[in-house]
Amino acid sequence: MYIMSIQFRRNRILIISIIFIFFIIYLINNYSENLSENEYDFTDREVEEDDTKQSNNEIINRTIRTRIHSQLLGEEIVEKTLEKIDWHDYELIARENARTGLGEGGSGVEPSSQDRNNPEFERLYRANGFNAFISNKISLDRSLKDIRHPDCKKRLYLAELPTVSIIIPVHEEHLITLIRSIHSILNRTPATLLEEIILVDDNSNKDELKKALDVHISNLTKIRVIRLHKRQGLIRARLAGARKAKGDILIFFDSHIEVNINWLPPLIEPIALNYKTSVCQFIDIIKWENFAYIAQDEGARGAFDWNMYYKRLPLLSTHAENSSEPFDNPVMAGGLFAISQKWFWELGGYDEGLEIWGGEQYEISFKIWQCGGRLVDAPCSRVGHIYREFNPHSGFIFNNYISKNHKRVAAVWMDEYAEYIYKRDTHMKNLIPGNIQKQLQLRKKLECKSFKWFMENVAYDLVQNYPPVALSPYAEGEIRSMATLLCIDTKYTREHSTFGLNRCLRDHRDLSGEQQFELTWRPDIRPHGRELCFDVPKQDKRAPIVLFTCHGMRGNQHFIYDINSYHIRHVSTHLCLDCDLESKMIFMEKCNQTSKTQQWSFFSYNETLIVKDMKQYFFK
Repeated sequence: MYIMSIQFRRNRILIISIIFIFFIIYLINNYSENLSENEYDFTDREVEEDDTKQSNNEIINRTIRTRIHSQLLGEEIVEKTLEKIDWHDYELIARENARTGLGEGGSGVEPSSQDRNNPEFERLYRANGFNAFISNKISLDRSLKDIRHPDCKKRLYLAELPTVSIIIPVHEEHLITLIRSIHSILNRTPATLLEEIILVDDNSNKDELKKALDVHISNLTKIRVIRLHKRQGLIRARLAGARKAKGDILIFFDSHIEVNINWLPPLIEPIALNYKTSVCQFIDIIKWENFAYIAQDEGARGAFDWNMYYKRLPLLSTHAENSSEPFDNPVMAGGLFAISQKWFWELGGYDEGLEIWGGEQYEISFKIWQCGGRLVDAPCSRVGHIYREFNPHSGFIFNNYISKNHKRVAAVWMDEYAEYIYKRDTHMKNLIPGNIQKQLQLRKKLECKSFKWFMENVAYDLVQNYPPVALSPYAEGEIRSMATLLCIDTKYTREHSTFGLNRCLRDHRDLSGEQQFELTWRPDIRPHGRELCFDVPKQDKRAPIVLFTCHGMRGNQHFIYDINSYHIRHVSTHLCLDCDLESKMIFMEKCNQTSKTQQWSFFSYNETLIVKDMKQYFFK
């Protein structure tokens, strides 16, 4: 019994000793951790990469968790965890890739002769400015081809993103095209991020935009309609929708769009990281003729000229290094963009003094930049847009609202640079812009920077591309064929139109037409006073020439005049302007020094400028 008692006491002492040792170790470790936390460590940065799977097996996520530790004197450690995931809906992509039928994959649907002979074909075209008859043939849920840069397919975005309200003003829109816009959003937008789609009906008269629209959207989710009882125009319709929006971010769309694959995360992540960042999509083209979805290009930076036409600036060389990264954009195109609710209303929303449409993209862009924000383009967010052949809704055509809007923007935001606008349009200088005190007070309250700051720090290369003081053209006046003594006549036709030869107005004063042209300093050829340029979209035999919006970036619109051979040469295709004497059509053809039909005379030209600037482009 005595021996057992001794053994028990020894075991008890051993257990107590072990517990005591562990207690000492715990105190030492705890002291070391506290000591470490009280040291100022400005450099500690740990990055952990973790491959995980979402429970629904739809997406394989590659998760990046970044812990950033920083401490300033007297402040606590700040720790922020960012988790990024792959937002692609691979099941949807697979289903869309398997679809077949008219228009699938964003393919065009060419109208048949039977279509063209149908009275509805012409009626719908005239009512909408695009071939709505073709739109009716295409599925509301049609698939689109993924035309993004390959790097976009690999990009990860924040796992936690804010919700969005999508605001779509509607005025006399074609119902099927509008509903396809809605379906594309619902199909390709993560449900967790979409708060709502708000349709703002700007007093449309079409019956189909009333009961038929209501019946269709009643079967869908997250859609509501606000109906305005008096025509307000695009700007105020957008404001009406924004006032009712519940999402963290406002996205403004037109009513004839289709969103592409994984369009939303890259659009809103920059806003999630900084609420004063606003973001524009890459806008692709849905062709009005056949609804083919095609890439417009691989991007450019928005700008303006001193006639207040929207223009584009070339991308910077840094963008080529990472083509999927968002990049700074001086001026948005205006139709499609995202902005946080908080920032939008801090900026006062749109200026309510702007009427109908026009100038709003400058107003919102200038004040985003000048008042402390940032505007970027997101190459991985792509949305197709129908560019109508003509505007069928011209109820305000005789109202001088666009010039008034531009005057209002210039007077509030452009400071001394506004004088360059007024010199181009002397009528605008005398326009009364309405009461702008509220806007001037907002600018003062937000301590917004000057327009000089904007020009020097944001749009720093605008002046070299679009000089405030117009440079002299290389040549101007009529363009006369030396083979026929006829002149090129664009006859005030619209964009995308072809044109040819007609009797010269200088010789026949009783005729009418459009025969005054400029070979501008850009150098492009355009009818005097218009923003449409000669454009060569193809390098075919007898390649057609069409009128296309002037972009000032050479390419398809880059022409030179050879005063020795009298050739008008197209630089990128190495073709020469030619004509058919029988049909009187003009086109581009392989240059031939002996061909009389390739010889043209401008009414006047500046030989000094041509010899100085164009000699580098002459070719044989």
